[in-house]
Amino acid sequence: MSLEVKKSHKKYIPYIIWGVVILIAGVLIARVAIWEKNYYEEKEGSERATAGIVGDVETTEVSDEIVTEEQQKEYTVAANKPRYLTIEKLGVKNARIFEVGVNSKGQMETPNTNYDAGWYNGSSLPGTGGTAILDGHNGGPSSYGIFKKLNTLVSGDIIKIEMGDGRVFEYRVYDNFEVKLSEADKKMSLLTVSPVAKTESISIISCIGEYSLKQKTYLSRQFLRATRV
Repeated sequence: MSLEVKKSHKKYIPYIIWGVVILIAGVLIARVAIWEKNYYEEKEGSERATAGIVGDVETTEVSDEIVTEEQQKEYTVAANKPRYLTIEKLGVKNARIFEVGVNSKGQMETPNTNYDAGWYNGSSLPGTGGTAILDGHNGGPSSYGIFKKLNTLVSGDIIKIEMGDGRVFEYRVYDNFEVKLSEADKKMSLLTVSPVAKTESISIISCIGEYSLKQKTYLSRQFLRATRV
């Protein structure tokens, strides 16, 4: 005679519990995915809020058209705005400085030509004791940009800015370093303050390095900071 052994169902309990957990997790993930989809569809096309500190610089197609001496001389700005940029070591003399803001992506705008510089109007004006932020191009389809060799400037080199009323301010390079594109946004705050406490300064940012066809931008940024002489 054989004894009947009853099979225990207890060993299946852990599997049942895990099944319930996985089912609940799947439902939650699906709900989050649906919420995200509806949220971004609702926000698509709306205006993005501008951060206190702009992120990186925009990369757009620019003109290679040469700026003539006559165009330089005829260029005027308000008395308290920056008019010309001169960096003798780079062969830059009286490059026009245009006022720029931010685009819809929160990036600092850049000048429309390779040979001009931009002054970010969310930063201080030169001569006011704060930090002015400038930008410009590495190059274009057929020519180098104003800041193609920005990375060659070293500590002690002089940068000059002439204002609309003729005042000229000189700045001495404090530091000059390359930042990978992936880190550029996080390190933009370095350009918004002087590297020396209670000292007026300027910061310059430009693209540098290898150009990515996929991302349509250069893969590094050059950050330069200079303090007023």
